[in-house]
Amino acid sequence: QVQLVESGGGLVQAGGSLRLSCEGTGVSFNFDTMAWYRQAPGKQRELVASVRSGGVTVYVDSVKGRFTISRGVAKNTVYLQMNSLTSEDTAAYYCNAEYWDSGYWGQGTQVTVSS
Repeated sequence: QVQLVESGGGLVQAGGSLRLSCEGTGVSFNFDTMAWYRQAPGKQRELVASVRSGGVTVYVDSVKGRFTISRGVAKNTVYLQMNSLTSEDTAAYYCNAEYWDSGYWGQGTQVTVSS
């Protein structure tokens, strides 16, 4: 019943910005951790950023200083503000959430950065 729905992806020029959103549905609890992963063609899926319920954040080195992950007042939402985008950021971005021993994935939203 729990689903994660992402939005906000698209085509953007290098140096531009995008804001990804993820909303959980069918959720009557607060996720422990929410995160954004990405997967580029021919590459493995990697963790981009995560945020715990207490607000502690983790970022992959390549996005530090450029991306900001945050959770909404409604704890079933998470956002990823992406600034100074480069072609290396081109990938399908996936929302992930964890609660107890359960994990959930969104369907993904495509981010394409043109140079």
